[in-house]
Amino acid sequence: MRIATLQFAPKLGDLKGNIEKANALLKTGKTVALDGKELGVGVDLLKPDILVLPELAMTGYNFPSLEAIKPYLEPAGDGPSASWARETARRLRCKVCVGYPEIEKDSQNPDKVTYYNSLLVVDENGEFILNYRKSFLYYTDETWAAEGQVERGFHELEFGSKGALSSLHQGEQVLSEKKKIATSFGICMDINPYKFEAPFTKWEFATRVLDSKSQLVILSMAWLTTLSREELDALKDKPEMDTFNYWLQRFWPLIQKRMEHEVDIDGGEAADSPKKIVIVFSNRSGEEPPARYAGTSAIIAVTQRPTVNADAGSGAHAPDEESETEDAGIPFDVKILCWDMLGAAEEGICFADTTADPQMVFALK
Repeated sequence: MRIATLQFAPKLGDLKGNIEKANALLKTGKTVALDGKELGVGVDLLKPDILVLPELAMTGYNFPSLEAIKPYLEPAGDGPSASWARETARRLRCKVCVGYPEIEKDSQNPDKVTYYNSLLVVDENGEFILNYRKSFLYYTDETWAAEGQVERGFHELEFGSKGALSSLHQGEQVLSEKKKIATSFGICMDINPYKFEAPFTKWEFATRVLDSKSQLVILSMAWLTTLSREELDALKDKPEMDTFNYWLQRFWPLIQKRMEHEVDIDGGEAADSPKKIVIVFSNRSGEEPPARYAGTSAIIAVTQRPTVNADAGSGAHAPDEESETEDAGIPFDVKILCWDMLGAAEEGICFADTTADPQMVFALK
């Protein structure tokens, strides 16, 4: 699968300017090395299957009140963010996910209006697939948004080959087979403990990923950093690794517990192949005083291969899930594959082809 995210620094309330900046970065926002020179290429050359944008991507995030964000609220699928998503999806022939502020009016009760921090997903034709609403709210969201339902954060996305025609059968061209990918969606705070009141080890979001047998996780984010402006400037194009490590901690169950999905996201079914869950962290960068954002968008996979218990003789495998306790240790060879990771203050395209070798491989310490 080919996945792209767009990390940029939208300005609060500058809808037109933010859309123009997003379009410009999509044209030249991926840096590649060619003959010793660095060139900027566009997302059209990368041919992603899915493009993911940050939380409240076109409006900015840090609105202090409902009154402040009201001019930018959009009905689901009908507004500037939705129009941009549909046009971009048709042009790139890929799925597009974009965060936006939603207004929902009750058709039975015109006086009842609800607001959500939402993520719109459209297909390659610009048609509506999913509207997910953030269910774990940060205190900034609580000034204007209502909680969404976690059940709306799962969907089986359907993907086909980029080349529509894949084979010949009795002289006729046959359309390539489409595959369904179990996908979990979240928005930023969703991966944290509920209201920061639930135990850190409850792992609500990661547990839902495992229980739903998801192969792909899409996270649209406006994740803050505690670093100062000077510290962010010093990082330049380097990621903020404390943030990245924290994100990984929030997916600890993917390391401890056996993944139950049968087919790999890229189609592999070999019994000896490691299972993997691909996670897309699509964060923003920049500053909306007093808020500063961590950037560090990344596309990774958690992989696990059962280890062999050498003491038990040949053919002995890792213990089953009932015996997977902290005392027994982690019964898997776990690796974190990372295809791409952007800097904390960087603007541009983060891209992965999950069939290719990753840029980095992390092991547990």
